[in-house]
Amino acid sequence: MEYKNYETIVFPVSPFPKPRMTQRDRWKKRPVVVKYHIYKDSMNHYANEFNYCVDNVLSLTFIIPFPKSYSKKKKKELRGMPHILRPDLDNLLKAFKDALCKEDSYVHTYDKIKKIWGDEGQIVVKKLKPIINDTTLQQY
Repeated sequence: MEYKNYETIVFPVSPFPKPRMTQRDRWKKRPVVVKYHIYKDSMNHYANEFNYCVDNVLSLTFIIPFPKSYSKKKKKELRGMPHILRPDLDNLLKAFKDALCKEDSYVHTYDKIKKIWGDEGQIVVKKLKPIINDTTLQQY
């Protein structure tokens, strides 16, 4: 199925990976778990503000902010380039879906999901709209 038209939504939230949680995290909160819950709360806040709910086709860009220690020269070289360090992409995606979905099994297609370097942490979502024509229906 082809997807051509889309609407772009920008969540002004720095991407955060889903941590491994244990039963102990319910009563003794580790700092990484507290940060994760803050991330989830801010994602839900902006999802409500933008009236966004996760579609069954996902197209996401995670923009990872530069560390403060990076020089201006290094930032200029890396801006917009693929982010190949931790956190890994599947944990970012898992955190995104867990923050906004009670049940995420209905998501059946990942279109373009990537993580890149940027000045500010953001999550860019493209809400894809399928193009349905006679040949698309004949394929199935």
